[in-house]
Amino acid sequence: MDYRYLILAIVFLAVAIGAWLLLRIIFAPHAGVARIEGGGQKPGGIDWIPKIAALVGPAAKLTAPKEEWQTSRIRRRMINAGYHDERAPLIFYGAKTILAVALPVAMFILTLPMAMDSGSILVLVVLGAAIGYYTPNIYLMWHIKERKREIFNAFPEALDLMVVCVEAGLGLDAAIARVGDEIGRSSPALGDELHLTNLELRAGHSREAALRNLALRTGVDDVNMLVAMLIQSEKFGTSVADSLRVHADSMRHKRMLRAEEAAQKLPVKLIFPVVLLIFPSLFLVLLGPSLLTLMRLLGPMLK
Repeated sequence: MDYRYLILAIVFLAVAIGAWLLLRIIFAPHAGVARIEGGGQKPGGIDWIPKIAALVGPAAKLTAPKEEWQTSRIRRRMINAGYHDERAPLIFYGAKTILAVALPVAMFILTLPMAMDSGSILVLVVLGAAIGYYTPNIYLMWHIKERKREIFNAFPEALDLMVVCVEAGLGLDAAIARVGDEIGRSSPALGDELHLTNLELRAGHSREAALRNLALRTGVDDVNMLVAMLIQSEKFGTSVADSLRVHADSMRHKRMLRAEEAAQKLPVKLIFPVVLLIFPSLFLVLLGPSLLTLMRLLGPMLK
């Protein structure tokens, strides 16, 4: 049996997983205060972002779009993922370029001692380039999805805390600051966004602009609906506490519906693991001794 393709597949998966882990290390989320006041530096640690950006900057120019970072689509996606540093897109495109070159080169070097035909080598090299180029995109999509889910799941509790603060006599701005400090322990992503909103309010932004920026940064539709509702409540003079309470109940109900939907999908998702993995093992354990006994009894008769 030729094990060359199996070895190549294992090495290829190892390189791809290593690239994925490298991206997670490079784009590790930091605290909101550190991102603003320290430029992304981890408290008590080393600020790696400028060094990595300077290192991959020349490579990023090969795949970066012509438009500016602040107006590009990838910049908005970086903000949705929680990477507010302006050098994050530079690192992103640098990673795409480096991985798109490094993976095919690694595959080509690994195939040299195996005496493979040129067609197979070309397929592996092109496949390595494609995986290296799109791995940062896949990682970014996954991180945005996970962050949005975290914010959505934590938002009803944040609204409940905000209702308590408002009914206790705090203004909406002070309630946002207090809830951001409290909710950050259970949901760092939502705590960071509320803290950034509080900093914008303290910097002199209007409440409407700060709330719209919150909806833009999170990218969650329910947060956008809440912002629109709060703006309307402020314009028409309705009770902010009642608006927050109604929206919290609505989001909690929607979260319950999503959980029930995921539970309903579970039996369908379990069909293939059960049929392909569990049933064969179960049949082997239950019927194996009987088949051996039957073969031992019928063996002399068949001869």
